[in-house]
Amino acid sequence: MAWALDVAPKTRPSLPVSGLGRGWEPAVIVGLVGVLLLFGLLTLHGASSVMAQRSDLPHYHYVARQATGVALGIVAMLVCARVPTVWWRRFAPHMMLVSVALLVVVILPFTHAIAPEVNGARRWLRVGLTLQPSDLAKLAAVVWTAALLVRKREHLRNLLRGLAPFLVGWACIVLPIALEPDFSTACLIAATGVIVIFVGGARIGHFILLGLVLLPLAAPVLVSGYRAARWESLFLDPGVPAAGSAFQSYQSLVAIGSGGVTGVGFGEGRQKFGFLPEAHNDFIFAMIGEEWGFAGSLVVILCFLTLVFMGFRVARQARDLFGELLAVGVASLIGLQAFLHIGVGLGVLPATGLSLPFISFGRTNLVVMLAAVGMLLAIAREAPDDHPDRSDDAWENLVLAHDGGRG
Repeated sequence: MAWALDVAPKTRPSLPVSGLGRGWEPAVIVGLVGVLLLFGLLTLHGASSVMAQRSDLPHYHYVARQATGVALGIVAMLVCARVPTVWWRRFAPHMMLVSVALLVVVILPFTHAIAPEVNGARRWLRVGLTLQPSDLAKLAAVVWTAALLVRKREHLRNLLRGLAPFLVGWACIVLPIALEPDFSTACLIAATGVIVIFVGGARIGHFILLGLVLLPLAAPVLVSGYRAARWESLFLDPGVPAAGSAFQSYQSLVAIGSGGVTGVGFGEGRQKFGFLPEAHNDFIFAMIGEEWGFAGSLVVILCFLTLVFMGFRVARQARDLFGELLAVGVASLIGLQAFLHIGVGLGVLPATGLSLPFISFGRTNLVVMLAAVGMLLAIAREAPDDHPDRSDDAWENLVLAHDGGRG
């Protein structure tokens, strides 16, 4: 039997090293993203063709624009896959400063010429091209949080010395976004940041304390204005045809219910004829449910679940603590945004305005999400060959932190 031990593999099985990464996880990630992109272009055509023709545009207008975003996003993904992760750690403060500056420009009272109000909110910069700074801020906040956590990890369990700097940094991002207003994106960034620092060893008691302090301040905002109508329609009268801000949620349920098991067929959906506003963006999951049915919706959900799982596997195998935290942040960002969008489509959450990653119309979000995938691939490419999980003691330190072994 000794000969069997000599030929047994001594390292984890992996695919050949390529420009996309190391091991089989990057191949799965790229495959899943490719499926979602293709599925998104097909669904977008069904959701936007009538809207384009009503504006005297070709039926493929929005698909063609989205395709340019796909091309730019793939380039961004390939570039980010080759950028050493140490560069992201080094330039994290600069990414944060640029994001904050763009967010401030959007909400300044004298910048309406380049940041016009659309549907009651100022979220876009139009400077030759249309840019949504809050999408850039999502990724910048993740990179900055991971980079600062590496520096502050020894003090993270201290509320003032460890956690307070993160709260100040997040406030610089979240407050301008909330003033646009875009509360859903603000909450998404805050939730992603909390996940990253919790993985890094923050005490759960600090979050409970902060929640108790912030709840009286956040509650009046969350239940005022149009948000109050959305909560009311969600919990008090979910089956009653609604008007105003709750109308979209009701029509979304109608679309998904009409799809049945296999859907009404590609391009055969009826909600695109003006019944469901923003069918190509905020409620595109409803269009998936209508045209592709339960089967198509399940495929999309499984793709996102698998993508998040692969992201956590990449984090587990990262070379260093920064790579691990960055991978956790990227996977959490994609997963949270996807399932918040899906929750809105299924009527279990009030309308948030968050797009479905890789599928909804919106080139800024698409490019940012593909760039984030490129960061995952870079982390996988740098993973060590001689250890199945980590090449240093960072993971052990994280475990000790949650067990109370580090002060």
